[in-house]
Amino acid sequence: MPVDSRLHPRESVRTFAEYKAVRSFYGDRTAKRTKLPYINHIDEALLILEWRGASELTMRAYCLHPLFQGDADLSLSWQRDLSEFDPHALVLAMEYRSIANGYLSRDVISAVSEIRLSPLAEVNEMLVADKIQNRKDFELHFHGPNERISELQNYFSNWLQRLDVDESTYQETRNRLIAATSAKQ
Repeated sequence: MPVDSRLHPRESVRTFAEYKAVRSFYGDRTAKRTKLPYINHIDEALLILEWRGASELTMRAYCLHPLFQGDADLSLSWQRDLSEFDPHALVLAMEYRSIANGYLSRDVISAVSEIRLSPLAEVNEMLVADKIQNRKDFELHFHGPNERISELQNYFSNWLQRLDVDESTYQETRNRLIAATSAKQ
């Protein structure tokens, strides 16, 4: 499938070994609920990272995170030659895995301060991009009766509050993503 550069923060992103790896990892798979290609999640989060002034290293690491996020994916990635990737991006991707998996939507907390953040600013930036992009998709595509709606709303609210992303920043970024996606079509 062709890549539309209007959804890419920088032309160079497509040349990253890390981006090529996640593109290959996702292939043509699409999300069940949204019917969007999985790579859309990466493309939109990379836009957010650029808008927030994140480093190229942070973007490289974000591209890698799906290869390590789940236990099965980690096991598969462990088997591959990782020498093509920036070693610092690998470290950030692994730290991302640790932090992101530390608080999931089904977890119950009594205060957002219980959500562990990374001592690495790059990882926290990755989390900001991820949670904004995921919440946007949730709001646009999670329709119908479902007992998890309030659970997921609370989850996104908790993460964004913990990451110091206020509602107006979220809404502005969400609207920019929707505009970028609309311009693409």
